[in-house]
Amino acid sequence: MAIPYFLDTNILVYATSLASDHQSRREVARTWMARTDWGVSTQVLMELYAQARQPRHGLLPTAAQALVERIAAHRPVVPVDKDTVLEALALRHRHYLSHWDAAILCAARRMGAHTVVSEDMVPGQDYGGLRVLNPFEGALPVPVQG
Repeated sequence: MAIPYFLDTNILVYATSLASDHQSRREVARTWMARTDWGVSTQVLMELYAQARQPRHGLLPTAAQALVERIAAHRPVVPVDKDTVLEALALRHRHYLSHWDAAILCAARRMGAHTVVSEDMVPGQDYGGLRVLNPFEGALPVPVQG
């Protein structure tokens, strides 16, 4: 079964961060996180742990680890293996992306997602049938889960 949405690390960080400058994005990110039609990659889980435990986000390392464990237990997780890395490097050169963003796109494609939810890539950009959605742009509502 394909999972339609792939959440980038920044969405999960905003949903859980206690930083005051994330307040305006927190509710939108929490709405996405509460849905059941998304997945992530091992890369996203590791990035989430690294970011969430930063002092500005307000989570202790044990809470950040518990968050990663909860997501891993309840959401689909695609491993970033050697084939994903090689695909990402090719995609990076083709679209002038960071290798991190390219790996996100390749993992999302492997998951069967049609949309990557992220603020880090060009919103609306299509990467071979995989679209990028920035949920924080006012013109783009959060799609209804169904």
